[in-house]
Amino acid sequence: MLITPGKLLAPIQTPADLRKLDASQLTQVSQELRQYIIDMVSVYGGHFGASLGVVELTVALHYVFNTPDDQLVWDVGHQAYGHKILTGRRDNFHTNRLYGGLSGFPKRKESPYDAFGVGHSSTSISAALGMAVGAKLDGKKNQHSIAVIGDGAMTGGMAFEAMNHAGSLNDTNLLIILNDNCMSIDPNVGALKEYLTDITTSHTYNRVKDDVWNLLGRMSQFGKSAREIVSRIEDGLKATLLKQSNLFESLNLRYFGPIDGHDVDHLVAVLNDLKDIPGPKLLHCVTVKGKGFAPAEKDQTKWHAPGKFDKITGEIFKKIPDKPQPPKYQDVFGHTLVELAEKNPKVVGVTPAMPSGSSMNIMMKAFPERSFDVGIAEQHAVTFSAGMATQGSTVFCNIYSTFMQRAFDQVIHDVCIQELPVVFCLDRAGFAGADGPTHHGAYDIAYMRCIPNMIVASPMNEQELRNLMYTAQLDETQAGKRAFTIRYPRGEGVMPQWRTPLEKIQIGQGRCVKDGEDAAILTIGHIGNYATKACEMLEKEGMSVAHYDLRFVKPLDEALLHEVFRKFDKIITVEDGCLQGGMGSAVLEFMGDHGYTARLQRLGIPDRIVEHGEQLELHRECGFDPEGIARATRALVGAGVLV
Repeated sequence: MLITPGKLLAPIQTPADLRKLDASQLTQVSQELRQYIIDMVSVYGGHFGASLGVVELTVALHYVFNTPDDQLVWDVGHQAYGHKILTGRRDNFHTNRLYGGLSGFPKRKESPYDAFGVGHSSTSISAALGMAVGAKLDGKKNQHSIAVIGDGAMTGGMAFEAMNHAGSLNDTNLLIILNDNCMSIDPNVGALKEYLTDITTSHTYNRVKDDVWNLLGRMSQFGKSAREIVSRIEDGLKATLLKQSNLFESLNLRYFGPIDGHDVDHLVAVLNDLKDIPGPKLLHCVTVKGKGFAPAEKDQTKWHAPGKFDKITGEIFKKIPDKPQPPKYQDVFGHTLVELAEKNPKVVGVTPAMPSGSSMNIMMKAFPERSFDVGIAEQHAVTFSAGMATQGSTVFCNIYSTFMQRAFDQVIHDVCIQELPVVFCLDRAGFAGADGPTHHGAYDIAYMRCIPNMIVASPMNEQELRNLMYTAQLDETQAGKRAFTIRYPRGEGVMPQWRTPLEKIQIGQGRCVKDGEDAAILTIGHIGNYATKACEMLEKEGMSVAHYDLRFVKPLDEALLHEVFRKFDKIITVEDGCLQGGMGSAVLEFMGDHGYTARLQRLGIPDRIVEHGEQLELHRECGFDPEGIARATRALVGAGVLV
């Protein structure tokens, strides 16, 4: 479908073209850019509300600053669609998030205008500060480094660490832009949100602040000392009128704002002024997520990434199945957690800012006093969970696999060394799909199974997920003083009738899914359903292949593995995780430790960065889709030479 940009937007291929326009034309450019994003996302899908909220800010930044020489870093990157369209990628934007197409996030390999690759939150200030210091060391005195960070990402501890450091470097050309829309994906939570709301809504402070700056202009004949005096007056007003000191200026960052983030003319004027002010500084912009598209403004969580929709009516297109469909694993988690909480008063839930994405919102609605959204703070989420566990709580800490990487030290130091039985439910394990390598949960098997006092399991279907969760919260399991990791993928399971009775699973016990004679396939997790399809394909070809679902990669079912290695000398392992240190590696270790000499082929995520695409596309690329498993099995059993 051909989507035509507006009259002013059409000739803009780079920010240099944007800067040729008169400042009076920027309002129209912003309107055209917003409409182009609406047109594109409605047809092709993608993240939506965040980019609409920063249209004017994006235009103003590229108009005022000399990008890419000036370094512009977008935190997380959900909001960077306008940035991509203005920086030479408009004609290819229809490939956004598609296999082989543009990344959904800023990416250094994709464009010189993407100064820093992002996808996880709270990294922008550290990166931009490093760029500012690096530019100074390289003699680039006029280079500016700009970090655009949302109020949700600002809750991440890394952002505070970076600001604390920035405040001690008075000669750096760093500008932090706080994009304050009271949202991340779900509504923002915590004391910082309340603090920013106080600043934003204090009419007295904002009115007097304007008066102060007007006074500053009239006192200019008194020279630089007048500016310093009035700056001190303003600092005092902030503390007095807000009844608290300014958080950012207490970190030695010059604070400006709040200003309207949708007034492009004012943004340009303010940014031009800030270019001439030395040292680290912060501009507080108040925006509306989904600005310019009424349904997205009204329901910002729903319209974070709505998929394809009718831009006229606002109807989000959903496939209507002709038969009952399996649920998403995250929803099985959410409903099962409530079932467990109803029976076990010790059960509590924790999530770092992803209640809807993880379906923890189901628990939050049913048991608000026993469920906690801690903000974008994975490290805190883990240690907070450990603290509750010391008091006898049975904590289900739900974190996306890719974000769990951020709290690795806390898992070791605060949970496993102290023998605390926290249950980690890792959503989006394996390939995450269109979000790409920053969101793939490729490494959790490897980094969890190497930690003492840790159980690592993965369900092949919804029933197994329910039973693993049930097992993890039993008193006898909790008394075992081991953490319990349950990993499961993004998307649907395989059981439309998934509300099965809860049953205990013996920890460390796998199962035989199918008997066979010619070879054995060992799997862990949902990817085992691919092996089932592969076995069916091979059966039709006259090949007898056994399939074993290990369920646990730590502890391994050694009795089951002895049975497999005694019977088979041709074995394939399959996992939706990295090959280095993964389940296949664990089986190889077992084989070596016990002197077995089978020919073993490992299938999984290779030792390289795999880009974005639909999950099946990525599984096929890496050779462990159903046909890939069947092909590897044929080669192992037939010719004896692996392909």
